[in-house]
Amino acid sequence: MRPLSELDDGQLARCVAVLTDIDDTLTTDGQLPAAAYAALERLAEAGLAVVPITGRPAGWCDMIARLWPVAGIVGENGAFYFSYDRSARVMRQKFFASPEERRTNRARLDALREKILHDVPGAGIASDQLYREADLAIDFCEDVPALPDDQVQRILDIFTDAGAVAKLSSIHVNGWFGSYDKLSMTRVFAADILGLDLDADRAQVVFAGDSPNDGPMFGFFPNSCGVANVRDFAPGSFTPPAFVAPSEGGAGFVEIAERILSARHVPLREHAHV
Repeated sequence: MRPLSELDDGQLARCVAVLTDIDDTLTTDGQLPAAAYAALERLAEAGLAVVPITGRPAGWCDMIARLWPVAGIVGENGAFYFSYDRSARVMRQKFFASPEERRTNRARLDALREKILHDVPGAGIASDQLYREADLAIDFCEDVPALPDDQVQRILDIFTDAGAVAKLSSIHVNGWFGSYDKLSMTRVFAADILGLDLDADRAQVVFAGDSPNDGPMFGFFPNSCGVANVRDFAPGSFTPPAFVAPSEGGAGFVEIAERILSARHVPLREHAHV
């Protein structure tokens, strides 16, 4: 991983979209700092399409698509996208799976939920599970005492042994049935909403993230950036970002945003410390 300062100004000047994870990328210690939110706003005001790409649930994503300065959001690790057309007052939605497939998959996930809670003492169901449409989120450190690495691996193994996809974030293990991830739905969103062919236009996009479930995005985008806490994960356990910011969490995202805006010659506002 190269330092953020080595990102090419010419490529950043041609950037048309900024994609970002939320937890521990925009947030710091579980909260969204004012400076990180202001950075999203400044990027949008500069004409960039800002799109969170997150493992968070559909309920949260509806709110974010409506209220944040974003072009839309990809949620539940690629299960869907939401994009609110403010002029028409219409929420545009697309799910990877059909309603019938989602109902079938939910029954399978409910069985896995009971097995994980039985086999991994101390694991919890994520507090945002009520608002999820397509996956099962197992909490290993957000609202429960942090589990040791071997127990987190046990959760991952239970999902994969059942034929589910399992991804590790900084706070949850997310599991689902279906052949999608953050990148596959981001491709669909980019084509439908932004009019971009990601395979052709990937160099015009910056992605920011922090954890292994961002690996497909880190590997795909040549201008992928990690906030500094991406270094907390074991090297070789996922595809790392090309560049890394000096600071962690929201402060690191602000550094990434400032780097983009500076290359585009957009004056930077004073912002609060993260």
